[in-house]
Amino acid sequence: MALTTLSFDNADALTSAFADDLVSILKTGIRTRGRASLVVSGGRTPLALFKQLSETDLEWDKVDITLADERWVDEDHSDSNTSLVKNNLIKNKASAARFVELKSEPSDANEGVNAAEAALASMSQPFDALILGMGEDGHTASLFPCSEQINDGLDMSSGRTCIAVQPTTAPHQRISLTLPALLNSRNIFLHLTGEKKKHVLLDALDNASEAQKPITAVVNRAPVTLMWAP
Repeated sequence: MALTTLSFDNADALTSAFADDLVSILKTGIRTRGRASLVVSGGRTPLALFKQLSETDLEWDKVDITLADERWVDEDHSDSNTSLVKNNLIKNKASAARFVELKSEPSDANEGVNAAEAALASMSQPFDALILGMGEDGHTASLFPCSEQINDGLDMSSGRTCIAVQPTTAPHQRISLTLPALLNSRNIFLHLTGEKKKHVLLDALDNASEAQKPITAVVNRAPVTLMWAP
């Protein structure tokens, strides 16, 4: 287990430091490999970070951005991570970035997995940076402990980049990067705010199996930097 915790006094301080770190990582990727790649998560926690990044000077036309997971809903749906990223990150100075979408035309996520994998294959890999969130049940991306697909999602030998997920504890069918796809990242960050989330994480790392709290599967296998503020 390799978890490095960076704690900040407040969310603003976290956002500022996190944005600086990500820009440095992306600049290194552009300088050394010609392009850089960033994988982000949805939800409310990263919104301030997205806004700050969107206003930062960078060769955004050399940056590919994708999602760790997506709900299988139309882009105009309020739960669409695609919409969230386009409206909060890929705008202003970052509008030149290339967004690699996980959701395609099929009405069922199972039918869209191959298209999502093909889209991801067009990105520079390993990903330069991965930003994960975590639910209060210990899920990360859309690797839910109560889904029938959890073992497939955690299988390090499956050869799959994406899986379709039908969670029993959350709405909407989803598509998610698998554990090996998530781990195919040079820098992995876990972005959490609030005491409750931190306690969930620490309890999971102390007591839970990977299938019970999937976030532990990430921390057990790769260096992860926890970016946390109260």
